[in-house]
Amino acid sequence: MKLGLRAAALAATFLLSATPALDAQQARRISGSHDNSNHISHVLLISIDGMHALDFENCSRGIATVNSGGPYCPNLAALALNGVNYVSASTSKPSDSFPGLTALVTGGSPVSTGAYYDVSYDRSLSPPAKTTPYGIAGGSCPQQVGTQVGFDEEIDIDLTRLDAGGGINPDYLPRDPKNNCAPVYPHSFIRVNTIFEAVKDAGGYTAWSDKHQSYELTKGKSGQGVDDFFSPEINSNVVGIPGIKTPAGVDCSTVQDSSQTGAWTDSFANIQCYDSLKVQAIVNEIDGRTHDGSQKAPIPNLFGMNFQAVSVGQKLVEKNVATGGYMDAIGTPSSELLGEIEFVDASIGRMITELKNRHAFSSTLIVVTAKHGQSPIDPARVLRITGDTKSNPKALAPSDILGGVGGTTVAQADEDDISLLWLNNDQNPSTIATAVATLEANAANGGFNGGEIYYGPALDLLYPDPSVDPRTPDIVIQTNVGVIYTGGQKKVAEHGGFAHDDTNVMMLVSNPMLPQGTIASPVETAQVAPTILQALSINPLLLGAVRNEGTQTLPGLVFSGSHGY
Repeated sequence: MKLGLRAAALAATFLLSATPALDAQQARRISGSHDNSNHISHVLLISIDGMHALDFENCSRGIATVNSGGPYCPNLAALALNGVNYVSASTSKPSDSFPGLTALVTGGSPVSTGAYYDVSYDRSLSPPAKTTPYGIAGGSCPQQVGTQVGFDEEIDIDLTRLDAGGGINPDYLPRDPKNNCAPVYPHSFIRVNTIFEAVKDAGGYTAWSDKHQSYELTKGKSGQGVDDFFSPEINSNVVGIPGIKTPAGVDCSTVQDSSQTGAWTDSFANIQCYDSLKVQAIVNEIDGRTHDGSQKAPIPNLFGMNFQAVSVGQKLVEKNVATGGYMDAIGTPSSELLGEIEFVDASIGRMITELKNRHAFSSTLIVVTAKHGQSPIDPARVLRITGDTKSNPKALAPSDILGGVGGTTVAQADEDDISLLWLNNDQNPSTIATAVATLEANAANGGFNGGEIYYGPALDLLYPDPSVDPRTPDIVIQTNVGVIYTGGQKKVAEHGGFAHDDTNVMMLVSNPMLPQGTIASPVETAQVAPTILQALSINPLLLGAVRNEGTQTLPGLVFSGSHGY
């Protein structure tokens, strides 16, 4: 495939094998207030996965049919009184959790990070030493090159346990044939450094809590960026969590919904206990201790967590209990989604109270956003293929139209409300052309006749050419709005795609010293990373992705003594 000028530039970005070492002379020291003329010495980054800009608009202003028309997220609404609300914020594309998080912590897209999805494909790596629990085949190294890459719960030592069995099993990781077949951990898979590394290099202390062990990617290429990493496995078996209570006082020492114990995301009730475990970690860190409260530690200069409750409230159909999601196209939440939004808001209120009790509220910048949205908001648009189309034998996901993963054509597919396809024999241009022709002929049955197929030059405008970058998918398909690829009817929404409901998320940046403001011009979640460094008086250009892609800080914010660029 011939490279155009933009494609060549993207390929050059990919070929940057490593980000230059951080320059200690460029980074302002933040270990003590006397070293930092800016009043911000802490940043709390919160991702409410699935939280749309519309959700925040509705919950902070109120809608007539909910809570008697009053706001139902009072703590978030209070933060907005001293903060800037970005109503046209867009996530990464794809809008999956993995590239969504890398955008927030690196300032870059897959062009720089090489992260497209939690499960993807790399044509340059060798298979894991052992077949993973979800079937990524183990193989030989360096004899075999080209492998599926699983950075979800399947790399846990024991994915059934809340503590993941103690971490990551290196035998389930892809291996690098050019580095003595060493296992490739998520933090070394990401091609650029993270804000956590930059803050540590500037003398700061860092912490992060998330949902899989694979999110140790936040540690960055050095593997040392996060001092206190905590990531209980969200897809583990549900168990009682002694000592943990929800903001409503629910005691999580016993399982709240005993009918759903296979994963925390299978229950509207259980997910609140799971998230409350991470909320307690944040509270412990604000109190000057490690996440489990066992040791003294500084209040982190950079810390945070992600919430899963809203995402579950948007997606889940819990059999014999209720259906989540929305009631209409204007985002009126179902009672289940309403409960999850109120839970998250109360949890954030608990963090705010703790910051005030520790006299750290005024010195903390709070950033609330989301790794991804959820599509569709309008319940009338939902079409699950094949969950709602089983009577139509022609209704298939794109990978199945081409014969399925592991067949002649498809090596790997990521399909939620988007389809990312990596093909076998993809260096032969006729392979892609033939696959696209087949897809075009079956677009109506695949639910993307009103969508778009990206390949060739159209794909090169988004990502590095797949003939140059071993991670770029060969074909990306944006579905019709509302189409979800799932064999069942256990969910009414998904994410991953480029659609507005997938990508338009809430973004609020708050501190008592900030005036209230609303910015309607388009911004991206990737701009959070350089903004956080600027707030901490650290040069944003220390981030490799910021340099590669020219990522700008968020507009409308002025931090005294901050490092401009």
